[in-house]
Amino acid sequence: MKATGIVVEYNPFHNGHLHHAAKAKELSGADVVVAVMSGQFLQRGEPAFADKWTRTEMALSAGVDVVIELPYAFATAQASEFARGAIELLDAAGCSSFCFGSEQGEIEPFLSTLELLGKEREQYEKIIHDRVQTGISYPKALNEAYLSLTKGSSRYADLTKPNNILGYHYIEAAHTINSAMAPLTIQRIGAGFHDPLEPGVAIASATGIRNAFFEGEELGELAPYLPSSSIRLLERVHAEQQGFVDWQRFYPLLRFTILREGPKALARFAEMTEGIENLIHESAKRSETFEVFVNRVKSKRFTRTRIQRMLTHIFTGYTQQEAQAAKHPEYIRLLGMTQNGRRYLNERKKAIPLPVISRAADLTGNMGQLDIRASTLYLQAIGSDSLKKEYTTPPIYLGDSSDK
Repeated sequence: MKATGIVVEYNPFHNGHLHHAAKAKELSGADVVVAVMSGQFLQRGEPAFADKWTRTEMALSAGVDVVIELPYAFATAQASEFARGAIELLDAAGCSSFCFGSEQGEIEPFLSTLELLGKEREQYEKIIHDRVQTGISYPKALNEAYLSLTKGSSRYADLTKPNNILGYHYIEAAHTINSAMAPLTIQRIGAGFHDPLEPGVAIASATGIRNAFFEGEELGELAPYLPSSSIRLLERVHAEQQGFVDWQRFYPLLRFTILREGPKALARFAEMTEGIENLIHESAKRSETFEVFVNRVKSKRFTRTRIQRMLTHIFTGYTQQEAQAAKHPEYIRLLGMTQNGRRYLNERKKAIPLPVISRAADLTGNMGQLDIRASTLYLQAIGSDSLKKEYTTPPIYLGDSSDK
């Protein structure tokens, strides 16, 4: 069997994701779609809107065949590390291709960009260093350095666009590990990355969907933007945990942790730099809500996304020492599969170079223990009745009618 891989968060799974999975399968000619999905915390430094098992079931109900978890160490990292962890897992899972959505919509500009930055790496990094020294943020320095090399030529990918940036890092990661996977991309359609909901536009952004709910929209009113299976599963989880998850729900525990630790102890957590721990501690003392707090901390140099990743690491206790030790994924954590996905895994199992883990109890190394710790803290923060859920939830299996 032939598999294509996709890298996802499904926060939540909407019509755009449905389109992506279907087009990935069509474009690659694959029998199976394998999704590497972030767990309880996401790349932009946020707790997931719904837990990873709910999001897995959404995916399996709508065209994905296998869902494996991207370990916390990569799921909450900057784009290049996020991409590297995901691509290494798809490669280990035996995918013959990977497919990402992009504003670019064509693969050739990404390949040209890879070639250019490979040739001009030293000059590129020098420009970045010089720009950062002027006090601008690292993402802005990256963009300015890139534009100085490409001079706006349409031959290269536009790396000012969020999906293009991730797409470039996927291709770069595959090149670095000498993967045989073919890179594929599809045009992102519908709403932009952060656009609000727009009537008549069936493919909305996940950000728009989440914001609409938190602003008072009922789930039924969001039906035009999500598959019916996603609506059904979100209704279930909403009832179980009395709402969905955002940072405000986590803020009391985050604030407690920041105030208890103090600035000196905060400095040991991943991504902390340049004395930002002092501002984080002082702002937590003065802020009653998460929005007030994060707005006091963010700046041109420290973007909201970067700050949120720091806060995620404070919340989970993820240290700089742990981050430095996280070089490569150490296992494939199976979250769910369809009958088709099970057939693929059974066929491939002897060729997969990493252990395939279906029980949390088998996660014995530091990377696996971190995943368990992060998930348990997420469950505790949402008021889950069972903190043992990480250990007791088996991979979700959606078989055909003969299996039910």
